[in-house]
Amino acid sequence: MSALIWFAIFAGVLLALAYHRASLRTATYSVGALLVLYSLSGPGWGWGLLCWAVFAAVALPLNREAWRKTYLTRPARDFFRRVLPPLSDTERTALEAGTVWWEGELFSGRPDWHRLAAIPEPELSAEEQAFLDGPVEQLIDLCDEWRITHEDADLPDEAWRFLKENRFFGMIIPKEYGGLGFGAYAHSCVLAKLGSGPAAITVGSTVAVPNSLGPAELLLHYGTNEQKNHYLPRLADGREIPCFALTSPHAGSDAGAIPDKGVVCRGQWNGKEILGMRLTWDKRYITLAPVATVLGLAFKLYDPDGLLGDREDIGVTCALIPTDTPGVEIGRRHFPLNAPFQNGPTRGEEVFVPLDFIIGGPEMAGEGWRMLMECLAVGRSISLPSMSSGSATAAAFATGAYARIRRQFNVHIGAFEGVQEALARIGGLAYAADSVRRFTANAVDLGETPSVPSAIAKYHCTDMARQVSIDAMDVHAGKGVCLGPSNYIGRGYQGAPIAITVEGANILTRSMMIFGQGAIRCHPYVLKEMEAARDEDDGRGLDAFDDAFFGHVGHDIAAAARSLVLGVTQGRGSAAPGERDTRRHLQRMNRYAANLALLGDLALAVLGGELKFRESISARLGDVLAYLYIASATIKRFEDDGGHPEDLPLVDWVCEDCFHRIETQLDGVLRNLPARPVAWLARALIFPVGRRAHRPDDKAGARVAGILQTPGAARRRLTQTCYVPDSADDGGLGLLDATMRMVLDCRDLEKRLMDAVKKGRVASDHPRERIEEALEAGVLDEAEAERLRALYERLMAVIRVDDFDATELRAGRSTSARKDAAAQGSAKKTARKPRRKRKKAEEA
Repeated sequence: MSALIWFAIFAGVLLALAYHRASLRTATYSVGALLVLYSLSGPGWGWGLLCWAVFAAVALPLNREAWRKTYLTRPARDFFRRVLPPLSDTERTALEAGTVWWEGELFSGRPDWHRLAAIPEPELSAEEQAFLDGPVEQLIDLCDEWRITHEDADLPDEAWRFLKENRFFGMIIPKEYGGLGFGAYAHSCVLAKLGSGPAAITVGSTVAVPNSLGPAELLLHYGTNEQKNHYLPRLADGREIPCFALTSPHAGSDAGAIPDKGVVCRGQWNGKEILGMRLTWDKRYITLAPVATVLGLAFKLYDPDGLLGDREDIGVTCALIPTDTPGVEIGRRHFPLNAPFQNGPTRGEEVFVPLDFIIGGPEMAGEGWRMLMECLAVGRSISLPSMSSGSATAAAFATGAYARIRRQFNVHIGAFEGVQEALARIGGLAYAADSVRRFTANAVDLGETPSVPSAIAKYHCTDMARQVSIDAMDVHAGKGVCLGPSNYIGRGYQGAPIAITVEGANILTRSMMIFGQGAIRCHPYVLKEMEAARDEDDGRGLDAFDDAFFGHVGHDIAAAARSLVLGVTQGRGSAAPGERDTRRHLQRMNRYAANLALLGDLALAVLGGELKFRESISARLGDVLAYLYIASATIKRFEDDGGHPEDLPLVDWVCEDCFHRIETQLDGVLRNLPARPVAWLARALIFPVGRRAHRPDDKAGARVAGILQTPGAARRRLTQTCYVPDSADDGGLGLLDATMRMVLDCRDLEKRLMDAVKKGRVASDHPRERIEEALEAGVLDEAEAERLRALYERLMAVIRVDDFDATELRAGRSTSARKDAAAQGSAKKTARKPRRKRKKAEEA
């Protein structure tokens, strides 16, 4: 055989060994056997000798363990120690918090799709389903959005009573303490359904906070028995209203930098001198703070006099403070984008409380940051993803119906391609958001504490819901712009940025958390290398580092080989289970997982500790992981729902959109990686035949838009979290659903009427007058005309917008009250003027 053929054989064997990640021993024997064959073929003693020399120079040192550890592993470990960035205690706690779940498979570069298929489907118990069908829907019925948002700026009293009586605040509290004891998936479904109803932000936030990061969750994990027995039953039945105060004006997303402090000291409590804490804090954006009876507080505790031990700076601590404690300030409210959920500041100065108020007692002083990191992932997995996905699916339900009902140019607006493009985004993103919600909440029920998936779910579900609200507003146009009792879409659009900013601002979640945590937490080797490098036992540490380091090398070689091969084949031929339609998506994800494994490690190698300051690169790599996660959740949801073919347009749209975004972000990393030769090599491996993913095409978008506009099983599965009243009198989803069905039932009559208009038998331009003309002309009989009259009334109810007398828009303040306030403000300004100017003002 020619030298070129032998070169191709060697290259093919090496590529196959790398692709399948053969062990060092297997690779050595395979290459050695191939060299024997090559030598026997008579290539000439010079070439044969050179090949054996190269083989020996590589294989012998690697396979001699003692030599390898001394001359390769030890220098690599010493270099790693020098470049390894120091970890602060807060960073270490954040990395150690939570568990690694499906995201670890994606980070591995070779996801095991059988493991995804084996994840149990989320289910509701009979009791949980009954709660969703009963009290949750009854609560929604109690909420008049216009009254809540424009008139009262609060939930009605009957809704507050209903929340307490039905233990909405105790969903996560076990039954032994009087709570409902619901699982995470049930908790998520409740918030998703509330998110689909009127005043969703106000109602959802009120229910979410007591069941998310707050006193109940912290007490369940860390509270003393005395604290649990006292507070949990009272929180469950609403006798206590909790809030948790973490954010301060000087420490928002950087919660570890909170300036609020407590000082250990002696003081008076109930007439006795005790050992306690003197607390000073200034917090804002605290949901339920204005009406709270118990304040969860995060602060830094100091012990300057050594009353607890030899540590002066004890660290972040969490405590429960009754709000009737002297010095606690609550009551004032923020007004977040016209969503009047109870949210406001709380302050306290030199407030003395016992040490027993620390959650978990005095021995848990300084453990607050660990508490927050371990519990935050669970709350972030559920609250905002669930409310956002509920909002998105409700917007999909409403906008699809509205597009089928509303007519322009004698056709329903959903027939226009421009509207179909918006409907496709609405349907696809709503399906994706709800898939991520289900997938991530189920992880919690399976015993995971998913720190990285929770960040993905929070960021992307809120971002997708915001895009859905924008598109829904565009389709509704003037109907959505004019606020009033008949506007069911405007407040959701108005309040969409709220979810973007809370529980970690989205910009920082994307640029610092998802890949920042995932690169170390989920990587199969990096954390092991870090731990081994820091091990003070030289022998044990060297052995551990040898295993991790060479495992890491093999991981990168395999990722490079898989990126090249799967880039050429576009994933074809790679292992993936399932039916043909979804298997093709999984094969493409095999390729992108290998790309992430390769490019993530190259970015870490090139930038080292600087990567955490190169936030745009970190964000793009995080996006690749996130879109792989979203596509995984979408395919899993499709399979769990029964794999119905009519749902495939939604799955295809989501996957195509994710793949296009993945390639865009991979390209963005490659264009901005500072080591250009490395970037060029990576581009050749990742895009060997160029970029091939595209946004979903118009046909795919039209299929999704059709699902939204057609009553049927696919639309019902997409919007199953929505509460749709049976009555059309609600002015919202119930009216839209009933009207859309009536429009479809009357299609033949409307077509006959339009044919008569075109032929000149009916001349009127007004839709209502046409019906009477058609009746007189014999185009319709009386029964048919009555059906169209009823349809017209329904259509008018849907497209109607509200108008007001000027006095109705004063938001509860009389003209005289505003004048009095203005006069008082003017008097204060006059009092602040210099004497000469004030005298002139008084003379005037």
